[in-house]
Amino acid sequence: MRALRETGFRVTLVASPGEMLDRIGQSEGVETVGIPMARRMAPVADFVSLVRLWFLLMRLRPDVVEFSTPKAGLLGMIAAVISRVPRRVYLLRGLKLESASGLRQTILSAVEWTAAACAQIVVCVSPSLREKALDLGLAPAGKLQMLGSGSSKGVDIEHFHPGKSDVHKRFGVPTNANVIGFVGRLTRDKGIPALIEAFDRVLKFMPQSYLLLVGWFDEADDALDSRVRERITRHPRIICTGFVEDTAPYYRAMDLLVLPTQREGFPNAVLEASATGIPVITTPSTGACDSVVDGVTGMLVPGDPESICEAIVKLLRDPDERARMGSAGRAWVLEHFTDQRLFGLTTSFYKSLLRPGTVGVHREEPAMDLAVRLR
Repeated sequence: MRALRETGFRVTLVASPGEMLDRIGQSEGVETVGIPMARRMAPVADFVSLVRLWFLLMRLRPDVVEFSTPKAGLLGMIAAVISRVPRRVYLLRGLKLESASGLRQTILSAVEWTAAACAQIVVCVSPSLREKALDLGLAPAGKLQMLGSGSSKGVDIEHFHPGKSDVHKRFGVPTNANVIGFVGRLTRDKGIPALIEAFDRVLKFMPQSYLLLVGWFDEADDALDSRVRERITRHPRIICTGFVEDTAPYYRAMDLLVLPTQREGFPNAVLEASATGIPVITTPSTGACDSVVDGVTGMLVPGDPESICEAIVKLLRDPDERARMGSAGRAWVLEHFTDQRLFGLTTSFYKSLLRPGTVGVHREEPAMDLAVRLR
């Protein structure tokens, strides 16, 4: 958002109100508007949110809107069509429907299809996500685009870099211990139950190991059940940090990162870990498969506990291989996924939408270009 603003756009960020919205608006230097949007299905509340979004867009009269996430995407895109916003972009960050089933999967498919149908362009954050959206018939190939090699925001390589960390000392972890890391929401879809099972197996082979969970128990549709939560909080070798604003020092405390996810858009945690110079173990699921060069920057393995354990033990026993993969991972991020590269691609993309004959109706000599991003 800061890159768009510095390029000449006036950016308004719209999301559910709260401390995070205020903090992001201040750090990015953009206007913010808080509109409550329920994460779960809530027909009455959703209708109220839709009306409020419509009124907001009628007041702002933006040249461009970008929406992301299923709920904001559905409501925002419908509001944008009703208020006749000339350029409408849906940023596809992942597909919840991949881990759903039955009626819920049908509803989520309809939500994604509707949001994509209301958009003129659907920007996908990874190659495999684009392929999945195409296979599911969410949008035609000509509407599905990707910026560069993918990713939703790239990596700040000056901030995420190899180096020392005080995390061992902070949590009482011996300096010679093996630290297996995870960064993200603690949910079923992220593969946390399988990771906990795998870690207990790892301890049989590598008893001087710790599992560092950098994340929070998210109360989403895929929330962990109480038994798994209790197992995590009571485990003597599992450190659970809760939400962390700055994750960089935590990556530097890890020997490797594990993300046994069932679905992704393009996992930022994997790129950040690679930029920090540590290898990554993840799954061949949508989005995740694009984040690792298998055998070069990390390993792609099935998401079952046995396979995860085997990969972890293999890397922990081979420090030279970990160092090689870590160096290759940072080089790969430097080449393809720096935030400055993605900022340039993003600003060029939105500037191109303002040229006559590109998307929608062009406005003659607008006083100031306006972009609205909703999440």
